[in-house]
Amino acid sequence: KIYSYIGLAMRAGQVVSGDDTTLKELKKGKISLVIVADDASENTKKLFKDKSSYRKINQIYFSTKVELGLAIGKSPRAVIGIKDKSLASKITELMQ
Repeated sequence: KIYSYIGLAMRAGQVVSGDDTTLKELKKGKISLVIVADDASENTKKLFKDKSSYRKINQIYFSTKVELGLAIGKSPRAVIGIKDKSLASKITELMQ
């Protein structure tokens, strides 16, 4: 179910993916939720944990890089960011 919400967000143009792009949008304050793959490197996990907690943005660990990439119709991604607040809160709610 979470994958379908991620796909929906992608089709709505509310997803940014990849380390650099997600980090840039995070710094601009345009992201409501950061999703990091469970199999991402420790450096990537720490970087996004620090950056998102500093900006008080929710961050969750979910799935694998390959599955996150498939959910948005792209190659494997370690990090994706959800821009839309309502979609972000719905995904966070489903994770509980």
